[in-house]
Amino acid sequence: MEWENQTILVEFFLKGLSGYPRLELLFFVLIFIMYAVILLGNATLILINILDPHLHTPMYFFLGNLSFLDICYSTTSIPSTLVSFLSERKTISFSGCAVQMFLGLAMGTTECVLLGVMAFDRYVAICNPLRYPIIMSKDAYVSMAAGSWIIGAVNSAVQTVFVVQLPFCRNNIINHFSCEILAVMKLACADISSNEFIMLVATTLFILTPLLLIIVSYMLIIVSIFKISSSEGRSKAFSTCSAHLTVVIIFYGTILFMYMKPKSKETLNSDDLDATDKIISMFYGVMAPMMNPLIYSLRNKDVKEAVKHLVRRKVFNK
Repeated sequence: MEWENQTILVEFFLKGLSGYPRLELLFFVLIFIMYAVILLGNATLILINILDPHLHTPMYFFLGNLSFLDICYSTTSIPSTLVSFLSERKTISFSGCAVQMFLGLAMGTTECVLLGVMAFDRYVAICNPLRYPIIMSKDAYVSMAAGSWIIGAVNSAVQTVFVVQLPFCRNNIINHFSCEILAVMKLACADISSNEFIMLVATTLFILTPLLLIIVSYMLIIVSIFKISSSEGRSKAFSTCSAHLTVVIIFYGTILFMYMKPKSKETLNSDDLDATDKIISMFYGVMAPMMNPLIYSLRNKDVKEAVKHLVRRKVFNK
């Protein structure tokens, strides 16, 4: 074995926007504001879900899980990214990188599965309203939410373990803001085809399968809505799932844009394009968690009323 080309890495260097100091300061301010909105908005949704008895239903239980998930997902990477913008030391330990990989992948997988479960909940509510209390009993919807978290944790644990066991060469520069699993895999001085195969299987099972469930559910929902005779009934049925559908479009739309947008490295400077890709990836990590509470607050009457009630109660208590 050629040991001179291998070493035991104790830390990684996160390249981020190194070389763009003005951009780092600009994005520090933007990401800090967006992170504050994420924490405030999602914490408010969780609070009203707990305090308002009218929201103790499967749909809002899933929404509370989604809000908590968004807080966890953004917290796995945003604080360390903000620190790196202001610090000259942009390194992360090998163990810290492994933890960041695990948490980021676990939260991402859980969100995909949870969005699929929420689509199924809306399908049952609109297409089988009489059986809804039976199908979506408390035991059922709590198990579905718990299953989403377990699937995310198991998938992430398997992939993270396979990555940390790879031998790494002297190159320890991660061309990203955080320890994104694919960026770390590319640093390995070994064949990563088995890791790529595992990632392909996981993507099919935990990203594409929930997406298929969402598409089928909404196709059946649309058919069922068009069968409603009154326009008021159709409007009410659509309003119950419009917020979730908007969140799904933003979440999966951003993923598709990131991985399917054309890369013309012959016509653009490769460094500039690389920085653009990383910025898009960074905003993907904050855009969906920031938009979710805003969407549910603006497009859902129950949530708006619960927020107003909470504000009025605080004002009168003073």
